[in-house]
Amino acid sequence: FLVEATRSKVVDVTPMVFNINDDPKTFKEAMTSRDSVFWKEAINDEMDSILSNKTWVLVDLPPGSKAIGCKWVFQKKYRKHDSIQTYKARLVAKGFRQKEGIDYFDTYAPVARTTSIRVLFALASIYKLNIHQMDVKTAFLNGDLTEEVYMEQPEGFVLPGNENKVCKLVKSLYGLKQAPKQWHKKFDEAILANGFGHSNADKCVYCKKTNDYIVILCLYVD
Repeated sequence: FLVEATRSKVVDVTPMVFNINDDPKTFKEAMTSRDSVFWKEAINDEMDSILSNKTWVLVDLPPGSKAIGCKWVFQKKYRKHDSIQTYKARLVAKGFRQKEGIDYFDTYAPVARTTSIRVLFALASIYKLNIHQMDVKTAFLNGDLTEEVYMEQPEGFVLPGNENKVCKLVKSLYGLKQAPKQWHKKFDEAILANGFGHSNADKCVYCKKTNDYIVILCLYVD
């Protein structure tokens, strides 16, 4: 890692240089690290989102079924000047264990084309339109599952007295093969029900026009 700058600048970025690969790889590492307080807060925040969204129900594993595993993924997000902005924890299902035709069927998830985004920025510039950008937190948790998918209870949150039970997923979870598709389906149904219509050129560009205003909405999933 080469840093070419003044002495003070090098001193400022040194912590960033030595923390590039400092994110915990496992739940145990996070709980025993010097930043454990921050990781616990991030984990609890993720679980609050999952539980409040009623993502799963605890059930006995049906005979002949297999539960997929899950794992915690940790990442520090940095500001422009290399200071830590947030500690992020995400519970991810081990979707690579899913079997096509049993645990999932379709996996496609349309996103807006780069050309569409550029055209919208150009139109906004020409016609002096207001631009608003937002991010949906834990977006994929909003998708509904139609398949029966069972998952082991997450590490650190195994319910006492129910150690042998598994999570029957009601909503999609990050890591599942069909998660992007289910999120798009839920968003598409909701936005069309609120008076928007598809663009003929791009199915991820929506438009709503009234006598008072016009709204153009562009959906992108990274």
